[in-house]
Amino acid sequence: MATALGNADGPGDFPPPEVAGNDDDYRPSAGEPFMNSRQQDYFRDKLNAWKNAILREAQGTLTQLQNDSMREPDVTDRASSETDWSIELRTRDRQRKLISKIDAALRRIDEGEYGYCEVTGEPISLARLEARPIATMTVEAQERHERQEKVSRDE
Repeated sequence: MATALGNADGPGDFPPPEVAGNDDDYRPSAGEPFMNSRQQDYFRDKLNAWKNAILREAQGTLTQLQNDSMREPDVTDRASSETDWSIELRTRDRQRKLISKIDAALRRIDEGEYGYCEVTGEPISLARLEARPIATMTVEAQERHERQEKVSRDE
């Protein structure tokens, strides 16, 4: 089951990197207007940094796949290498799906919808957006959604 931060999308949702050099270490705070232009810029930078980190890792994997030989002389070593690559490729596939969620969040920023729950329309807490910038629901709405999913699966 997902945590209170709503990591329902699974292990492929790697944490976003910290945004370096963003407006003198600016952090959004509750004492300012919600989703003002500075907050939008902050989250846009955070999402783009996360996406770029994923793309760099994927390029590294591709380069390594092209350069490394899968022709291990020992059958056991070959099986081990194939298992490692299978895990790596599954991770990259989850990250590919994550990129589409990051792109959707960037579109929501451009459309002025970012930071608001898609179910209730209420603001999503800054702490939740900081931890999970692709969040589309408040913690409460996410928990209700997960309870409904669990009931559906149990029937």
